[in-house]
Amino acid sequence: MMLRRLIAAAIALPLLASTALAAAPQVKVSSGTLEGVEQGKVRAFKGIPFAAPPLGDLRWRAPAPVAPWQGVRPAKEYGNDCQQVPFPGDAAPLGGPVGEDCLYLNVWAPANAKPGAKLPVMFWIYGGGFVNGGTSPGVYDGSAFAESGVILVSANYRIGRLGFFAHPALTAEAGGKPTGNFGYMDQVAALEWVKRNVAAFGGDPANVTIFGESAGGRSVNVLQALEPAKGLFAKTIAMSGGGRPGGLMSMLDLGAAEKVGLAFAQSVGVTDEGPTGLKALRALPADKVADASMASLFTAGPRTMTGPIVDGKLVTRDPALILAEGGGSAKVPVMVGATGMDGFPMGKDVAPVLASFGPLAEQAKSLYAAPNDTMVIWKIMGDRGFIEPARYVARAAVARGVPTFAYRFSYVADSIREKTPGAMHASEIPYFFRTINVRYPGQVTPADEATSKAAHEYFVSFARDGVPSAKGGPAWGPYDPKADKILNFTQEGPRFVDDPYRARLDLVEKTAQ
Repeated sequence: MMLRRLIAAAIALPLLASTALAAAPQVKVSSGTLEGVEQGKVRAFKGIPFAAPPLGDLRWRAPAPVAPWQGVRPAKEYGNDCQQVPFPGDAAPLGGPVGEDCLYLNVWAPANAKPGAKLPVMFWIYGGGFVNGGTSPGVYDGSAFAESGVILVSANYRIGRLGFFAHPALTAEAGGKPTGNFGYMDQVAALEWVKRNVAAFGGDPANVTIFGESAGGRSVNVLQALEPAKGLFAKTIAMSGGGRPGGLMSMLDLGAAEKVGLAFAQSVGVTDEGPTGLKALRALPADKVADASMASLFTAGPRTMTGPIVDGKLVTRDPALILAEGGGSAKVPVMVGATGMDGFPMGKDVAPVLASFGPLAEQAKSLYAAPNDTMVIWKIMGDRGFIEPARYVARAAVARGVPTFAYRFSYVADSIREKTPGAMHASEIPYFFRTINVRYPGQVTPADEATSKAAHEYFVSFARDGVPSAKGGPAWGPYDPKADKILNFTQEGPRFVDDPYRARLDLVEKTAQ
């Protein structure tokens, strides 16, 4: 009897192994075949290369095509996040290693999705001040979107000096082609990959919604203005992305950016401004180039990094001006918003901040009354940097005649409400992704869950058909500048209401013009 069992087991083991291998989902894309993982109702394919590793002579060049591979490539783990110095206290801490070899993307799809099913696609762009961020943080897991019938794609893009860098030798090497904005080039390349390949996962390449937060939201606004990105997406969602010309996220022109690049080169002992100097810069270790975190953005002194650049080729001028003239993807539907306590605490001397309102300083003092000066500055800077610019983007989109939806995320998790002044920058992300259990493990309440469910459903429905809705939630009407109503995610639930910040934002608008 024992011998028979051993023989049966020996026969069964290869069959079981074969079944297990067959259960791993595979998909064929333009460069080869991928094997991902299936968990419950979701299939995930991670660490998919969408461009060649930007190493050696490919540093500071437009993304190059991926070399095809033979056989089956495992796609079960994230690729490297792009080279950076992690930011202490990051609301979305990285989940893996960093490296210059980082041009990878990830796809989550319903387990039952068939090729050509034409499911809506959402393309996530992370924030981090263009110096931090990646696709590996747990709060960016796309499983909930897949469970809701969406193909969720997230892609890395180069950041810091490896992603946004200008130098006279690079300009000469480019020969009249785009230079400097290598991170934006990566985003376009990833969207081109989606256009070519997402149908194999069940997605509709004609129904892609790009969405991002902070630097990712700014990227959404910029991509909408770029001619090379035209036709790569059908809708946009900009979360705390600024958008007013000359605002917080304004860009240097190429000449000014080159001066910053030369200063960096000199700081590392490279004084030659031609090809020899460029070769030396490309030979620097990646961690010597990307040597600062987002904390450096808040330090005084001369700029040591450029961030995105008006290079005159890819980004020809301020994106808001391009869109106002009907350029780029000016006619795609727009959703835009910010958090209720957006921005960052920046300093304690309120006098010069109030004085910047000029003759309206007393009105500002009244409208921004708060328990302390730091809070006053925080509110003003949040309005100027994120909340009023979101309204500007909404009004500009309406003026172009496109469907526009405006929101404010004011909800604060029950577990931190007593010690938090409001919904801070980036706090909304886990609600829309339905990853609040990752952000607040063991502390999620029914109210937190209800807010997350509604927020997620509004995003998914907008991606699906352009009309945001949530079961049991209020109707979210298109934005009308005269009525100035927004969908506000409050402690009592989502409400379609008059903007409670209208007087503040009107004041900011007057002083911004």
